[in-house]
Amino acid sequence: MIGDAICRVGRFARSATALALLAVLAVASPARSEALQASWPQKPVRIVTPFAAGGNTDGNARIIAHHLGEAFGQQFIVDHRPGASGAIAAETVARSGADGYTLFLAALPQLAIVPALVKTSYDPVKDFVPISNVGTNPFVLVVHPSRPVRTLPEFVEHARAQNGKLAYAASGAGSLSHLAMALFVKRAAIDMVAVTYKGGAAPLTDVLAGHVPSYLTSVSGVLPHAMRGAVRPIAVSGRQRAPQMSDVPTFIEAGFPGFAFLTWNGLLAPAGTPQEIVDRIAHEVARAARDPKVAGRLAANGVDPLGDTPRAFAATIAADIAFWADAVKEAGFPEK
Repeated sequence: MIGDAICRVGRFARSATALALLAVLAVASPARSEALQASWPQKPVRIVTPFAAGGNTDGNARIIAHHLGEAFGQQFIVDHRPGASGAIAAETVARSGADGYTLFLAALPQLAIVPALVKTSYDPVKDFVPISNVGTNPFVLVVHPSRPVRTLPEFVEHARAQNGKLAYAASGAGSLSHLAMALFVKRAAIDMVAVTYKGGAAPLTDVLAGHVPSYLTSVSGVLPHAMRGAVRPIAVSGRQRAPQMSDVPTFIEAGFPGFAFLTWNGLLAPAGTPQEIVDRIAHEVARAARDPKVAGRLAANGVDPLGDTPRAFAATIAADIAFWADAVKEAGFPEK
């Protein structure tokens, strides 16, 4: 009897202690959250990028890093981790601490294309938390001025007349430019030759020289050459015309409904990063997109500033993962 009573008292004491601990945690969690929000960042923050210095993504990273550094009073350092179509950078961030001190300025391929083509050690959804889509960039199909085409229907007819000999440049096997053009070729029912490179400036260099007649690439990358007439823009990939090329129709306008996509650069963090930090960064990216000075720098880099919410960016990523997974199959790329 006495033993049973002692056991019951012991169980009650343990239960009371557990309840008290939960009550303390319930009070402490908001306090800890507020303290974290107030104290971060206390040291430099690293922004990992998937490409080498000097490209469009690098430019966007530096613009956003500068703005965030001013906003938070701490250094935001751009860390280039090129290789494997951006998978090296993605893996680096996915395995980093979820403490707000490592961010990822990703491009669309690392989240939606690379995992659809090859097995990766990171999951594009589970291993990251979206922060904000910094800005978007449509692609544009350009041809060398020596080619007798000015519209997309003329380009298709010209390709058919070449009996499978007309070539297009691509920045790498399975790259966004390669996959998108392969998808267009399939939908247009034409036969073309893909000339793939190992990235860099080589594809555009050969198109400018007339060695390869066509190239589907970012508006930002080709805009200066289009403005001086070194290449001729035929169609852009957005649902609306690009502000930088307002006289160039979309693929949809030119007779290819459903062929529409944008590339983007967006900030993500490792999964588990405190929501308070995510929201603070997203707020500052949105403020940057509305700031005429920062937005002007992004626009000069060929980007349409966006600065959306984490929820909206997550929806974009989900839609792109579905679209490009289908594109990989439709374009005939081998399954991973």
